[in-house]
Amino acid sequence: MQYITQMWSILEAARLLGPRPVLLAAWHRAPLAQGLARLALRDADAPFGPFLPAPAPAAPVLPPAHAAALLARARAVAPPDRHGPFWHGPFDPHRHALSLDLFAPGDIRPVWERSRWAELPLLAQAARLEPGAGHLARAEEFLAAWLAANPPYRGPNWACGQEAALRALHLALAVALLGGPPPPGAKALLALHGRRIAATPAYAMAQDNNHSVSEPAGLLVCGLFCGEAGWVRHGRAGLAAALARLVAADGAFAQLSTLYHRLLLDVLAVTAWLAGEAFPTAPHLPAAVEWLRRLTAPANGATPWLGHQDGSAFADLALAGPGDARPSLERAARLLAGHSAGWPGELGSEPGCAWLGLPPAPPPPPLPAEWTSAGLRGWQAGGLRAFLRTGPLRFRPGHADLLHLDLWDGALNLLRDGGTGAYNPPPGQEWWHAHFTGTAAHNTVEFDGEDQMPRLSRFLFGGWPQAGLLPEGGWLQDHRGRRQERRVWLAPGRLVVEDRLSGPYRRLALRWRLAPAAWEARPDGVAGPLGRLRVTGDAPLDLRLEEGVESPHYGKIQPVPVLIARGAGETHHIRSEMTVENHP
Repeated sequence: MQYITQMWSILEAARLLGPRPVLLAAWHRAPLAQGLARLALRDADAPFGPFLPAPAPAAPVLPPAHAAALLARARAVAPPDRHGPFWHGPFDPHRHALSLDLFAPGDIRPVWERSRWAELPLLAQAARLEPGAGHLARAEEFLAAWLAANPPYRGPNWACGQEAALRALHLALAVALLGGPPPPGAKALLALHGRRIAATPAYAMAQDNNHSVSEPAGLLVCGLFCGEAGWVRHGRAGLAAALARLVAADGAFAQLSTLYHRLLLDVLAVTAWLAGEAFPTAPHLPAAVEWLRRLTAPANGATPWLGHQDGSAFADLALAGPGDARPSLERAARLLAGHSAGWPGELGSEPGCAWLGLPPAPPPPPLPAEWTSAGLRGWQAGGLRAFLRTGPLRFRPGHADLLHLDLWDGALNLLRDGGTGAYNPPPGQEWWHAHFTGTAAHNTVEFDGEDQMPRLSRFLFGGWPQAGLLPEGGWLQDHRGRRQERRVWLAPGRLVVEDRLSGPYRRLALRWRLAPAAWEARPDGVAGPLGRLRVTGDAPLDLRLEEGVESPHYGKIQPVPVLIARGAGETHHIRSEMTVENHP
């Protein structure tokens, strides 16, 4: 019986995903496809430098404080031991990349992040600012050390086509920033990466996420730099097809994640700058820029922790880090939307855009008071902003977070998502992944202590809820027939949320994850220096202020106050009202 139930769940998940990604994934796993990929990725000799051209004689004019910070950061880059464990973590550096188990030894994510070559654009910038200070020599030493530790197609850093694409884009960007033609060593190194990307196209297309965009973008750029017309043709066509499928007319991306939406824009902006006229036409990209601008706090560039958050910061020419999306938005707005994003400061002052030689652009359109996109709704009023995660679900959800609500007061995230934790947590912390991707880590209703949808594997939920929009919010009905309708009203200084509940449940829990502050429990909610939250229902509720956890950065957790309203099956209506301090 258990086998039949499991098979039915798998078949149902396949139906929800759709035939295209399922068939592509099946082909990728087929022995013939695996054999062809291994044949394409036979052992190869690592190329020799130089990999980078001499720096152009003049550098862009930058704010003095930023230039000093950039040079300090560049001087701190030092290549580690060529044969040390730094590059590989717990993974075998000698096995063929396609034969590795990427989960059993530990978390692959930090290993891949260290090998994205973010140091190369940084050292190229520093070489332009200080041509005789040895920055270019250290970049060459860095690449030589990496190649000595990661021979072509061996070890974890050749296991993923997207990682190869991101490395290739960083290398091509560094060459272009230096201002000279790519040396033979750069072309040979990019050719190795082009081969890696081209070997597993079905996997990239099956993911319906950033892989589907980053890999053809990397292949396009490798083809342009190496003079490989086939790679250019396939990369351009694959990128155009991915953007047409995965970016909606309203700007929403198939992978609902603020951080991965930023990575999408970063990859596309850099690719557009490098590829020029070879970059494919994609009419929905201006809307994709606006989507992220609506979710970004103007004062500090912070965004909600919606969906997966793994700390990526690609082509970070402004040294903003993963916590500040404003430079990424400014670059993407000018390259992909034809206007400025309005940050930071006066038009033309963003240092990343200065490095790319992008001229000032017209100001952005005003932000709407209300908006709807695929998977999300937003409101703003008097400095407050609210975001509601909605359905229906067309693509694979990363979190069981439907009808989660985020509330922001300027740059302060008052009611917040739990974050991500880690994809493959360390020993003793295995609960992180299930918790942070589950319903209990979000500001929504949890029925009977269960997630909104059953978990089938690490990154796949089955039994997706039916979901849709209401005039003031959204609704869901899960696979057991339990229904939640959430309506939202936002006014200056005040948020009201009404949840109407029905179906066969015995108990429920509504969570409001609060910004850290001196909150005090009250009979009807909590009060503190940031505001007052009242929760009432049509039946008795057990209201408790408890200590939960949140993940502000990948691989880290910290305590967070959580107001939990627990009720029984006779509870069908809950009203939550938050008034915010310092608002009229």
